[in-house]
Amino acid sequence: MSALETQRPDSQRPEHQRPDGVSDTTVEALGKLSEALEAVEEARGHLYTFHRRTGTADLMLGDAVDLFREAGHDDLADRLDRELVGRNVIHGRWTFQIVEDYDDGYWSAFRDLEQQAREQLVGGRRHLFEAEMKEDRRSHGESHHEAVPDDSGPQGALGQPS
Repeated sequence: MSALETQRPDSQRPEHQRPDGVSDTTVEALGKLSEALEAVEEARGHLYTFHRRTGTADLMLGDAVDLFREAGHDDLADRLDRELVGRNVIHGRWTFQIVEDYDDGYWSAFRDLEQQAREQLVGGRRHLFEAEMKEDRRSHGESHHEAVPDDSGPQGALGQPS
């Protein structure tokens, strides 16, 4: 039997158990670092939304310029085309360049350092703080409060032939 096959649904998997000798404060600090990374990931998503919405606006603006020309408003169309269509959103940059700078700089450095902290302190384990919170908050032995999914049934991973 594999380790997964012997896993009981009422105990945390080893990858979510605190290694021996790791302090509460270390687990809390790693949890806070993980929480900060999640906020950075969310910010990154908003940055991509900004990128997509700005690009969409520029394409719509181009359509408006064409319609103003078709309606005979050439002066307004020319000004919009000259001053806004294809304009940098920040000095020297379109949004894709902002996204690339964020990804290559801050976001990549944050992810790397968070992973290095986990590797150094807890052997790379993720979400220890949350796993311990789950253990503390769940009602042991109650349905829908299992530590892990019970994959032993016909639809679960353990029920599948290997």
